[in-house]
Amino acid sequence: MKIKFENNLDYQNEAIDSLCNLFDGQKQCTTTFTVPTAKNQDLFSVNEGVANRLELDQDELLENLRSVQLNNGLKQSQSLASKDFTVEMETGTGKTYVYLKSIFELNQKYGFSKFIIVVPSIAIKEGTIKSLEITKEHFKEQFDNVRYDFFHYDSQKLEQVRSFATNDYIQIMVINIGAFNKSFKDPSKEDKANIIHRRSEKLSGRKPIELIAQTSPILIIDEPQTVDTTEKSAEAIASLNPLCSFRFSATHREKHHPIFKLDAIDAYNKNLVKEISVASFVSEDDANRPYIRLLKVDNKKSPITAQVEIDANVKGVTKRKKISVKQNVDLAEKAKRSIYSGYIIKDIYCGEDQQYIDFTGREDVVHVGQAINTVDEDLIKRQQIQKTIEEHLDKELLLNPKAIKVLSLFFIDKVSNYRGYDAEGHPVKGKYALWFEEIYQQVASRDKYRTLFGEVKDIDVIASEAHNGYFAQDKKGGFKDTKGTTSADEDVYQLIMKDKEKLLSFDSKLRFIFSHSALREGWDNPNVFQICTLNETTSEIKKRQEIGRGLRLAVNQFGERVKDRSVNQLTVMANVSYKEFSEKLQKELEEDLGIKFGVIEIHSFAGIKMPDPNNTREYKPIGEEQSNVIREAFMAEGYIDKKGKVTDTLRIALRDNKLVVPAEFAPIKPQIEQVTKKITGSLNIKNVKDKKTVQVRKEVLLSEEFKALWDKIKYKTKYRLSFNTATLIDHCAKALKENMYVGNAKVDVITNKMGINKSGVESVSEKTRTMEVQTNTALPDILTYIQNETQLTRRTLAKILTQSDTLEHFKRNPQKYIDEAIRMIKDQMAHLLIDGVEYEKLGETEFYGQRLFEDHELIGYLDSNLTASSKSPYDHVLYDSGTERDFVTQMEKQENVKLYAKLPSWFKIDTPVGTYNPDWAIVWEKDGDQKLFFVVETKGGISELGLRPTEKAKIDCGKKHFKALGTGAELQVVSSLSELRK
Repeated sequence: MKIKFENNLDYQNEAIDSLCNLFDGQKQCTTTFTVPTAKNQDLFSVNEGVANRLELDQDELLENLRSVQLNNGLKQSQSLASKDFTVEMETGTGKTYVYLKSIFELNQKYGFSKFIIVVPSIAIKEGTIKSLEITKEHFKEQFDNVRYDFFHYDSQKLEQVRSFATNDYIQIMVINIGAFNKSFKDPSKEDKANIIHRRSEKLSGRKPIELIAQTSPILIIDEPQTVDTTEKSAEAIASLNPLCSFRFSATHREKHHPIFKLDAIDAYNKNLVKEISVASFVSEDDANRPYIRLLKVDNKKSPITAQVEIDANVKGVTKRKKISVKQNVDLAEKAKRSIYSGYIIKDIYCGEDQQYIDFTGREDVVHVGQAINTVDEDLIKRQQIQKTIEEHLDKELLLNPKAIKVLSLFFIDKVSNYRGYDAEGHPVKGKYALWFEEIYQQVASRDKYRTLFGEVKDIDVIASEAHNGYFAQDKKGGFKDTKGTTSADEDVYQLIMKDKEKLLSFDSKLRFIFSHSALREGWDNPNVFQICTLNETTSEIKKRQEIGRGLRLAVNQFGERVKDRSVNQLTVMANVSYKEFSEKLQKELEEDLGIKFGVIEIHSFAGIKMPDPNNTREYKPIGEEQSNVIREAFMAEGYIDKKGKVTDTLRIALRDNKLVVPAEFAPIKPQIEQVTKKITGSLNIKNVKDKKTVQVRKEVLLSEEFKALWDKIKYKTKYRLSFNTATLIDHCAKALKENMYVGNAKVDVITNKMGINKSGVESVSEKTRTMEVQTNTALPDILTYIQNETQLTRRTLAKILTQSDTLEHFKRNPQKYIDEAIRMIKDQMAHLLIDGVEYEKLGETEFYGQRLFEDHELIGYLDSNLTASSKSPYDHVLYDSGTERDFVTQMEKQENVKLYAKLPSWFKIDTPVGTYNPDWAIVWEKDGDQKLFFVVETKGGISELGLRPTEKAKIDCGKKHFKALGTGAELQVVSSLSELRK
């Protein structure tokens, strides 16, 4: 099975454009340098190296940076302190795909050809190489069979470095920071440095790092918060002499010149990752016994301390509390409860293998991760395994018919708990493996799951084949606990990455994966739907890392991403309470994302785009000044205080859909609401206890009224595109004439000094001066270039360009002109395509059947995204927003609404800009007996003018679709039921 990659996801293209637009005005160019030939060649025999070259000066780059930041709603940089640029993308949204595609876009637009991907660990290195392998065919198709090489740096294969330097087509090197962060300026210590910093005979006495540095590579730094952690690593990165660096992560520690941001809140709100549910497994004792859990010990400072958890008296209420203790501390005093009398800390042991505390005059010993006077930990773990298996098999019932394989992932701290050895050295199953098979057989034998297994009798065989573990091995072939950074880990990473696609196929019987916690950053899989943490200790792993292994949207057997919200649900079986899990994750988000939840800043709304009053088809960011106008208005309404902190007044206004914005910003009120909700809200983590399967109400589904409604809207259509070529030429020529301007090209004048030394002949740059000049070089074939991007005929393009009377600009700066022309022509084509789309009903036999309501199961969460219904085909309605929830309430109360349906995700209309799924279908009774039928799109407090271009285009197509049916059903856009035109 091969995973298919989409090349038209808006948010990914926005990220890629952000990178490319930094170099707006750069023309295609490279520079060369001398590379000595291999050993035993003549001293004066040299090869030519090819390097990236940046023509833009500091001011131009800063201007581009500020423009990109404004367009993306980010705080604008005041100066160009460095050429490090930050791209923030949440785990699971395609970060690796974005930076790989950016490489090809940067090459195509500007001719850059030398790229280095710097990674922090073996795991991520293997994942990156795997991504390069599985996207090769995809990128070849996307970029006209472009030639490129990729490899991971190997100190034993230095010929790859020479090829990297000398080849004139795209070169991609993947390198672990550990391979080049150890160097010494003292020549006598050179033998202690990484090989990349040592002189090599294979490179005629040159250091590999010197050859790499001369290429001025563009760096992609993957997970910089782990790569760039010390002065040494910063020096190492600088030694590569990068033209610039793009730093990709979901959790940046330092944000150098942010250019794009898709954080966790955005990803969840836009349904780009799975929704998260938490099933918590914690013991709830009656506090009648002295509960003591040892969390950790610490001997780094004197005195030695330990962190313990006890049931303490807190203002008259018994609560579970974490406290720090040292020798001779009386827990009775700490807990303020006599039940702890006699529990005085005697010793705190901090050995590598033995970490525990004991007590004066008592035999109790508590080891790290263990507790006394509590429910048996093994019982809790068995419950976690059982719940994971139940959730997994429930998902298989739901998803197997949709050709989606379900995987579950277990995190464990000790490999021996899953797999061990007997006295003769033979591998044996640990307690987790034994428990799993026992519980799996019990659960799988239930009648509920009979369709999954048929009449299979040997369920024990299925149980044993359904699970396996991925662990590092020692030299004797035994499995061992590791931290994820050893050479033994590299083998297991290669294995698990190699199996990544195999695991997605039904051909593989493996469905439950046991992994040592050290693998948490090295592997994820789009079809992980359950994560279970069987840790001996309360997990020190970050919750974001933990859930990150299962956030990606699911993939079916055809390699296609599945975007159905009801499918993409991740359930975490946590060994902490739901409240504790949610609070910790929320805290991590605030720390990692730098989000000031509850604070509206001057630039908070700057990136919102508003229609140009002179051209409603053009959308431009409102900027920081206008953003502050909104902020001041919020302050006047009492929504925020003088420091920008939100008040309850704002929260109530958002809840009741009564947010007031200045009149001039009415067209973008929904976008203002969206930003405000993100700032005032929090991540919506659901509690498994609230999960409910929505039931079909057959009395509504089979009623005559619903049948009449469905007959009005159920038919499918096809569309065709038509537009007048003369109109297209006129529109494009006018756009170019009114908006095209490019300045003169610039040339770097470089004075070089040639030198001869033991390494051979070298070229050393002494001085550089930038001059603005008229280009006298041969002009590129502009028609071919634009034709490849727009698919218009050369004749049509020639008419557009000549009619626009802008070719003088092309002579000044060809590449800049071509880029701008392509952008403007594509924009006009998009508008004309929508204006020219025509729909036609397919026929009486092509329609969506009512039975689909029964065939597709819906699952939601009470008080989160479900509300009860008496007029819908379902007993509860699954809503996507507060606006939809309020709309349901209005329809339930309105007597004229006889019935309604939230149109399911499978009800789709094809459009030139993607499929469209309207919100509602409504039967309205007028004057007692007349029935009106509506299809409705709900947009909170919005005019159609304020819709984003793609969104508006889909709705316009939807209107044409329903009109083509000829049934009288009409699509309307409203924010409340009262706006419905009857």
